[in-house]
Amino acid sequence: MEKFNVVFMGTPDFAVPSLKRLLDSDMFNVSLVVTQPDKPAGRGRRLKAPPVKVIAESHGIPVVQPLKVKGNEELMDRLKAISPDFIVVAAYGKILPSELLEIPKIAPVNVHASLLPRYRGASPIQSALLNGDAKTGVTIMKITEKLDSGDIYIQEETSISLDDTAQTLHDRLAEIGGRLLVKALPLIASGKLKPVPQDDSKATYCTQIKKEDGRIDWRDDVENIFNKVRAFTPWPSAFTHFKGKLLKITKALPVEGHGEPGVVMDVDREGFYVGTGKGVLKVLKVKSEGKREMNADDFVRGYRLKTGDRLGEER
Repeated sequence: MEKFNVVFMGTPDFAVPSLKRLLDSDMFNVSLVVTQPDKPAGRGRRLKAPPVKVIAESHGIPVVQPLKVKGNEELMDRLKAISPDFIVVAAYGKILPSELLEIPKIAPVNVHASLLPRYRGASPIQSALLNGDAKTGVTIMKITEKLDSGDIYIQEETSISLDDTAQTLHDRLAEIGGRLLVKALPLIASGKLKPVPQDDSKATYCTQIKKEDGRIDWRDDVENIFNKVRAFTPWPSAFTHFKGKLLKITKALPVEGHGEPGVVMDVDREGFYVGTGKGVLKVLKVKSEGKREMNADDFVRGYRLKTGDRLGEER
């Protein structure tokens, strides 16, 4: 059987399982990978290749890293010469022009980490956690010029547990996305999977996460603070300050009770309890400025945190 010819466009870890599934299947030939340019990383600010590039090169797949896509005649000419059946996009990171979307013979297809039309945009995983959703999922959709608004081919749900963080949910959705992608493409090609228009009246949008979004306002309800801890682990982390130094809270639980917002109410062997606008946050794990993540009880002993201490004050 002749393989489907695919151009893959993706950049971060989320896209890796989708690319791997295509490479591991005998139904697809990945002719080209398009990814973002290498970026400085770490203390030395050395250039680091995107995860998708690393995988592609390990399989001998040609890689291009254009600074821009729109108006890039060289890229368009190369894609037209390949004449792919599908252009598959998974967290590539840029809006694609109509000229590119018209190139694939069958369809341009996107792997999106939400149950569209909910959470169109850049941060669907964090948004599902921030809002305390009980479920989310992955959508395989046809790409249009309008952000995440194309027709839906197929979706798969997954439950969100109280133990989930952005990291655990990201990893699970990435795997679901890869599996769903290789299931969907042959069905799209055969016409067995018909695209269904999204209900735009139910659309919600989410923006790029900024570092400052992780700041904890202790006057907020405990459920909202708890959801922020989950949504912003590992980045940018839900953070506060203690004795003028940054303190990231990486694991916590909401508990009943009341106390002054930001004030430590109690300390026990598991951690410490902080008052909020409504309810109490039981802090289980933290990461102090310049230190590794530690259990909250170790932090209590090492930093001599005690009942009555206040969090959130910067010096």
